[in-house]
Amino acid sequence: MFKFVLVGLMTVLVAGFAPAEDAPKPPAPQKEHGWLKQLEGEWACESEAVFEPGKPAVKCRGTETVKSLGGFWTVGEMKGEFMGTPVTGIMTVGYDAKKGKYVGTWVCSMDGHLCTYEGSVDAAGKVLTLETEGVHPATGKAVKMKDVLEMKDKDTRVMTSSAQGADGKWETFMTMTAKRKK
Repeated sequence: MFKFVLVGLMTVLVAGFAPAEDAPKPPAPQKEHGWLKQLEGEWACESEAVFEPGKPAVKCRGTETVKSLGGFWTVGEMKGEFMGTPVTGIMTVGYDAKKGKYVGTWVCSMDGHLCTYEGSVDAAGKVLTLETEGVHPATGKAVKMKDVLEMKDKDTRVMTSSAQGADGKWETFMTMTAKRKK
């Protein structure tokens, strides 16, 4: 008898979890999501950061691993050393079809601020500009910021990070060149 009850219970459970024939299908990635595919892979990175005018640039080397989440998102994990301190950063980028914009986030082990991005790809399909608000590295004050990712070729990309000064001008404070590992 126990066997029949167990088989009956299993049948009900399986039938209850079987997909309905008229269930909506999940959306497929759109052409805008396809732009993100070129970011995937293993990268060797070199960066220079300038925190105050007239001061020498601080150089850093590291790596970045970028993976896809279902073709909708990329998740990049950057690891390196900055002024003798190990640093890890996580960047997510996706395309929000409802907003008609690329969106994402940035967090790192050296700052407690979550940056949220919105942006677009230029008409040539080479440059993704992501705007956010963050803390200016020199002043510590909240400012408008932007990260610009430019695909130089399939194995080279450059990201510049800029902050908007009190005069409204954009000041680049960091440039990172990433080369695809082969």
